[in-house]
Parts: sequence; C-alpha cells; structure tokens
Amino acid sequence: MAKAQDYSKVFKDMMGSFPVDMSAMQDAYKTQASLGEKMSKVALEAAEKSTEISSKWTKDTLSKVGAVTTVKDEPADYGKAMTDFASAQAEMAAENMAAFAEVAKKVQMETVELMLAAGKDMSEDATAAVKKATADVTAAAKKAATAK
Repeated sequence: MAKAQDYSKVFKDMMGSFPVDMSAMQDAYKTQASLGEKMSKVALEAAEKSTEISSKWTKDTLSKVGAVTTVKDEPADYGKAMTDFASAQAEMAAENMAAFAEVAKKVQMETVELMLAAGKDMSEDATAAVKKATADVTAAAKKAATAK
C-alpha cells in the first residue's frame, strides 16, 4: 500500500522558505507616524493663528463699543457714533476675513506639500519592499530548486 504524502510538512517547509521582512512594515508605520505628526503641527499652528485673529478682532470691537456707549451732548452724535462703529466693523471684518483666508491658504499649501512628500516616501518604501521581497522569493525558489 502507498504511503500518504504529509502535506502539512510540505506547506510548512514552503512557508518557511518565504521569509517575511517586518522592516518594511516598520518603515511604513514610521512614515505614517511622521506624516501624522507633521499634519498635526500644521493644524495646531492654524488653530493658534486663528485664535490670535479672533482675539484681536474681539478686543478691537470692544474698544470701539466704548465710543458708542459714552454719553453724547447731541442726539445726532449717537447716530454718528453708530455710523462710525458700523463703518469700523465693516473694515475690521474685511481685514480679519483676509487674515483667516491667509491662514487657510497656508494650511492648504503645507498640506499639499506634506501629501506629495508622503506619497514620494511611501512610493520609495513600497519599491524597496517589493525589490527585497522579489530578491528573497527568488533566492528561496533557487534554494528550493537545488534542494530537490
């Protein structure tokens, strides 16, 4: 009677012939972590600058309100104070919206630069991993072919 082939040993030997290189995964993880750190830095800087703009806008508005709330000698002076306040608010709004737009533009530019750099890094990591895997598989295949 014929002896049954032990396929578990064959598969174990075959899988052992294809080594797994975890350094490629570690490099990919480091690249992702680095990208996350840089993106967080961009977001935090934008939040800080936006907060500064908002705070300055609030302080300027409150200082202008002081002129509106003071007692006036003539009733027409109240109208003039409100007109001046409204005019100043329109001017401040335009300035501050332009400042917010600059922050957004900077964030957009930095994000695009980071994504392009990350894409390049990931592409290089993937290429290196594929080359190493190809070399390892070729070496394992040659070893398996000569072992027969």
